[in-house]
Amino acid sequence: MKPEFKPGRNIAMKIPPHEYESTVDFYRDILGFRELTTIGTDATPRFEFGDKVLWMDCVAGISQAEIWLEIVTDNIEEALEYLPGQGCHRRDEIEPLPDGFQAFWISSPSNIIHLVSAS
Repeated sequence: MKPEFKPGRNIAMKIPPHEYESTVDFYRDILGFRELTTIGTDATPRFEFGDKVLWMDCVAGISQAEIWLEIVTDNIEEALEYLPGQGCHRRDEIEPLPDGFQAFWISSPSNIIHLVSAS
């Protein structure tokens, strides 16, 4: 059985350190997007992006920015079986997820990373 998939609420922009501050400044100061960041020294900058949340993650070791998307499903167990059968590659090695979080990572045919999570 095919599970139902919908766009999630989160978009993550993975940004190399040499472009990080100027990219955050672009969304905050030049475009004037509303910042949703919580108070704290290690808080990841987040911005309202229509009905989505745009996260700005500084990632060492990458040479250019990447966009990661969230997809929610009504049945995470069916999705775990269905997506690999459709040629989607599991990519759980790219970033650890919290214990107990019902989600996993895949990549699209064009290598865009997607977090597939339970709705």
